[in-house]
Amino acid sequence: MKILIKGATVIDPNSSFNGKTTDVFIEDGIIKNIGKNLSESADKVIEKKNLHISPGLMDMHAEFCEPGLEYKEDLISGANAAAKGGFTSVAIMPNTTPTRSSKTDIEFVKSKTKNHIVDVLPIGALSHNLEGKELAEIFDMKQAGAVAFSDNKKAIKSSGLMSRALLYAKNFGGLVISFANDESLSHNGQMHEGEVSTTLGLEGIPTLSEELQISRDLFLTSYNEAKIHFSTISTVNAVTMINEAKSEGLNVTCEIAAHQIALTDKELTGFDSNYKTLPPLREDIDTEALIEGLKDGTIDIIVSDHTPQDIECKQKEFGLAEFGIIGLQTAFPIACTHLVKHIGLEGIIQKMAINPRTLLQLDIPVIEKEFTANITLFDPTQKWTLTKEMIVSKSTNTPFIGTEFTGKVLGIINNGALDFN
Repeated sequence: MKILIKGATVIDPNSSFNGKTTDVFIEDGIIKNIGKNLSESADKVIEKKNLHISPGLMDMHAEFCEPGLEYKEDLISGANAAAKGGFTSVAIMPNTTPTRSSKTDIEFVKSKTKNHIVDVLPIGALSHNLEGKELAEIFDMKQAGAVAFSDNKKAIKSSGLMSRALLYAKNFGGLVISFANDESLSHNGQMHEGEVSTTLGLEGIPTLSEELQISRDLFLTSYNEAKIHFSTISTVNAVTMINEAKSEGLNVTCEIAAHQIALTDKELTGFDSNYKTLPPLREDIDTEALIEGLKDGTIDIIVSDHTPQDIECKQKEFGLAEFGIIGLQTAFPIACTHLVKHIGLEGIIQKMAINPRTLLQLDIPVIEKEFTANITLFDPTQKWTLTKEMIVSKSTNTPFIGTEFTGKVLGIINNGALDFN
């Protein structure tokens, strides 16, 4: 397939064309030419006002519920949603039924999705069956193609198990992802512990439950001279502790969910379970700290935290509703809407395309001649409103229906294929 992109502004810190408006010619999945006024014949010509292109976005925190809960999301429906959200790669969490905790489980994901335009990258379970009692077969899974290891939203309670995981993974270059939530403190919590939760009469999840576990895991990382990645941090003190750890030379990285910079706990006054997330939506002061963490480099990555839930799991009494919202189609628009003035488009691409691949030791796409075409196409200033009909996921649990965004994904190019809206 031959594709000619006309008059696109390149946003790619690793490209000599960064910030320039140019044409890009792609043949059989390879960038063959870049320059002004290209005239190559093409099967598809893409030309649009204010067209921008970047290395393909990568999400490193999503749930595709196959096997076991395919009615919420399966591998293909999730990959389709990722494509519509501008992602050419997505790393998926292991909390399936059964859990993704063996070499065979990793191979199943790779086989099922191998011909898709989106690269679906399995994350293996850190503990067997996500029970937090013994290590899963993480070396075998790494050999089969697992890009990291995590128990997703089940925090590792045992300090001994986490210590062994860090030490063992260190020996073969595996990445341990920690979700910081001391459940002995957050048990039965429904939302952020604060003034709003008190007013609503809902049991709260204190910031301390996140910060205590981060503190423990930082000590364990230092003790084992290992590396660790913290999943979806959400508090002021979490940012401070990780910043200090980095300044002391610890090999630590972290991410935030995109919705954490767009929403706060005030949204829950209507008891709408679509705002019920884990970690919970925090206060304005926490949101401000997350933005500062993005600006100063403490926070490395922005993720979708895509968590599909069916209607039966969400449309019930708030205290009984499941946590989570879908995010693949809104993560990049949220970033464009709320972060351009803080970190610019280049900063967003750094944290949503380049840093995730750097951390997972994957090839980084570059918009240069003879590189594989792995590209996201978007208009950073186009205003649009999300409707339920636009949602590609099997689940529709999002509070953003009816929200106007600034910044729209137009399509992706990857694996020799084009998906253009």
